[in-house]
Amino acid sequence: MTSIDQRGSTVTTGEPRSARQCLDAARDALLAMQESPGYWKGELETNVTMDAEDLLLRQFLGIRTEEQTAASAKWIRSNQRDDGTWANFYGGPPELSTTVEAYLALRLAGDAPDAPHMLRAAEYVLAAGGVEATRVFTRIWLALFGLWSWEELPVLPTELVFLPRWFPLNIYDFACWARQTVVALCVVSHYRPVRGIDVGIDELRSGERRCAEASLSTWGGRFTLLDRLLHRYERRPIGFLRRAALTRAERWIVAHQENDGSWGGIQPPWVYSMMALELRGYELGHPVMRAGLAGLDGFTIEDESGRRLEACQSPVWDTVLAIIALADAGVKPDDPDLNAAASWVVAEEVTKRGDWSVRRPMLEPGGWAFEFENDWYPDIDDTAEVVLALIRTDSAGHPSVARAITWLLGMQSKDGGWGAFDVDNTQMLCRELPFCDFGELIDPPSADVTAHVVEMLAALGRHPAELGRGVQWLLDAQEDDGSWFGRWGANHVYGTGAAIVALVAAGTARSDPVIGRAVAWLVEHQNEDGGWGEDLRSYGDPAWKGRGNSTASQTGWALQGLVAAGERRSAARGVRYLVDTQRGDGTWDEPWFTGTGFPGAFYINYHLYRMVFPLSALGRYLGEEDGRG
Repeated sequence: MTSIDQRGSTVTTGEPRSARQCLDAARDALLAMQESPGYWKGELETNVTMDAEDLLLRQFLGIRTEEQTAASAKWIRSNQRDDGTWANFYGGPPELSTTVEAYLALRLAGDAPDAPHMLRAAEYVLAAGGVEATRVFTRIWLALFGLWSWEELPVLPTELVFLPRWFPLNIYDFACWARQTVVALCVVSHYRPVRGIDVGIDELRSGERRCAEASLSTWGGRFTLLDRLLHRYERRPIGFLRRAALTRAERWIVAHQENDGSWGGIQPPWVYSMMALELRGYELGHPVMRAGLAGLDGFTIEDESGRRLEACQSPVWDTVLAIIALADAGVKPDDPDLNAAASWVVAEEVTKRGDWSVRRPMLEPGGWAFEFENDWYPDIDDTAEVVLALIRTDSAGHPSVARAITWLLGMQSKDGGWGAFDVDNTQMLCRELPFCDFGELIDPPSADVTAHVVEMLAALGRHPAELGRGVQWLLDAQEDDGSWFGRWGANHVYGTGAAIVALVAAGTARSDPVIGRAVAWLVEHQNEDGGWGEDLRSYGDPAWKGRGNSTASQTGWALQGLVAAGERRSAARGVRYLVDTQRGDGTWDEPWFTGTGFPGAFYINYHLYRMVFPLSALGRYLGEEDGRG
């Protein structure tokens, strides 16, 4: 049998496979991907700003090498499209700031501005408004090298670190990923460094300035006025107060470094923290800086395609999803591979008090993070999935499971839902600050995270009060068309599949209108080929809601929901899509990004998603036939 894979290539698979043969092949392929310590880790692919900013960081620190630059430039060039632009996700629209950062990185690599590929990029940049229209964070990178004026950037006063926890816009009002970035940028903003660079980008300047004034009746207008006052303060800050603020920020940054040298296990606070500490006098030989640089090397992939940096790594998440998928596929709880994975996960438990304890000081630690090392920020989504995974293995009775359940219950927000890292992190004012024009800055409860916790509590059969509040949160969050918004996956297909599974597990009848509306939405948005897909543009454009090229992972999400709801007809078509698109080695190809970092701004292609979610869905579908469902 031949089929067409996601990149349009013909895949030879021999005789047509049955769903069960498809499951067996996928199970074996996933098991073959397991690392010897017991974990799984798929590549976490994002966009070329990671690679451009890695070169710019190394330029700032004075350690950029020609070899690194050439290899990174090769990768960046390979991601440029025919129109000269770069996007934030595969198949997405041109993205101005990403294109500007990629262009600057290629100029560092020696690409001439009159080269055809650079001319095409510059043509797009000018048509889109020039560097003047880029996001604040891009212009910060430009300012570091004298290509933009610090005076024309919003101010981040270092004294922000002194705001008490009850005061609006204190650092704990920001989500964990933004909090670490803000503290580091407060230091960088004080020093306003300018490092020499041998290239310019005048060809990207439109000469226009954005000068729209927001009304003082709006928070945006008020914060714009406040920023003007802060610019005046920056010229003559109160000396002793600024010195004390810089010291406190420096200590906070150092204290929050993880054992692998990262900050939060993610790129943005990592690079800004290293720059902040260098500005505070930390030499590259200092242990903190050495660890930071070594950690970046550990996040770097080099192959025939070039050199690229992972924005984050997801071994815990990948591993527990793999455990669940294999268990769904019929792998027994006492299986050695499953229990090797469970043992590795148990050893990754976070037992220290992180930033979450600021709002839950009496809550005992417990839970898991997303990465190899991120003890300051265990997350609720991972922890719920870890418990769901461990109860399918011989580690179900491990004390870490009980600690995790207690921690998750304590992290329930007052409205009954769960966010990803913090509790009641809902300060909307953070979104209005002038420098916050890229990505989400708060961590309110979301349907997908809440659904995973509800599913976990339902599987345990305990804690009915907390379970009931979570269920009610999900019921209230259902949209008029029957779907749910997906915060951490693309998008309503993710949220809807997760919510159906959770509600049915919690006792909602399959015949309930809530489930009926959700199933109807999924059926309505099934593609002609039997699969499901939702383009990431759905975060900003409702016309894309539930629409996009079919993918293995999104089809898996939809199938999980349909199987839970007992909808076999559409599920059978989805299963046939998975069978027909499976490659000969038991895997699926999936260039489309289906993971979400910041809705509307930053997206992820989890390379293991294309394996774990189809396998899980096939296992649940066939399990119902076998009486295992």
